[in-house]
Amino acid sequence: MNKSNQSISEFLLLGFPDVIGIWATVLFSMILVIYILTLMINAMVIALVSTTPQLHSAMYFFLQQLSVVEFMFLTVVVPNMLRVIWLEGATISVRGCITQAYFYCVTGCVECHLLVVMAYDRYLAICYPLRYNTIMDTRLQNLLLIYCWVFGLLLTQITLNFLCQLFFCGPNVINHFFCDIIPFAELTCSHKFAYRLMILIVSVPLIAIPFILIVVSYIYIFITILGISSTRGRKKTFSTCSSHLTVVTMYYGTLIIIYMVPANGDTLTINKLIAFLYIVITPLFNPIIYCLRNHEMRVIIEKLFIGNNKQ
Repeated sequence: MNKSNQSISEFLLLGFPDVIGIWATVLFSMILVIYILTLMINAMVIALVSTTPQLHSAMYFFLQQLSVVEFMFLTVVVPNMLRVIWLEGATISVRGCITQAYFYCVTGCVECHLLVVMAYDRYLAICYPLRYNTIMDTRLQNLLLIYCWVFGLLLTQITLNFLCQLFFCGPNVINHFFCDIIPFAELTCSHKFAYRLMILIVSVPLIAIPFILIVVSYIYIFITILGISSTRGRKKTFSTCSSHLTVVTMYYGTLIIIYMVPANGDTLTINKLIAFLYIVITPLFNPIIYCLRNHEMRVIIEKLFIGNNKQ
């Protein structure tokens, strides 16, 4: 970062300025409970997949990795978000803000491409069931996971390099509860247009292309499902990918609105509310959706808890 051109040393995160007093305490408590609950559920998914032989398949391997990424994603954002809400606005250094934005983008990018990999896994399982185990072996699973992380780190490095070249001369107030990459466009005194253009360009391989790949995968999946003669067979086959489809719809719906729809002063507030759902609520629902809509996961969880209660 060019310190000689840097006239401010910290940003002020407003959080939710309209939520004060007792309501700030209520919001803080609600988010804290959701945060702890989400970490516990994702930790349970990670542990179950690791220790249960019935879940040692590609679909559950990628589900486990999704829980790992969401565990990291939440830890990057929520603890400092709670501090901002508790203090009803808090400062963060410019370097700390850029660091948070970087790791937020890394985990978000990895999750985007992990959802693509999970769609590809369902495509192989449904469209090529006889060859599925041969194609989706342990080696390919590990290579796809490495691809998600390497691509996420490399793509986010572009954003980091650009952020470190920005000149912030004031104001230093961010109307958000964390250091998202969008508000920087409103605060920088240099390269404002170029930075906004960079966000849009990076959003293409980060959001648009993965979304298109998922849509194409599901087109082939639906064509294959419609070709199944029995209604029961169609329902059973669709149930294996319905959880993933629900998560993708929730996840990409919010991402496209936040990062690919042009924002102004009015829409920034709306984007903050959408980001709240995307960061706090979606990671809680994702593992719940997979556990409730997946028969094998549901049976194992029932045995784990109901069996222990009977004992």
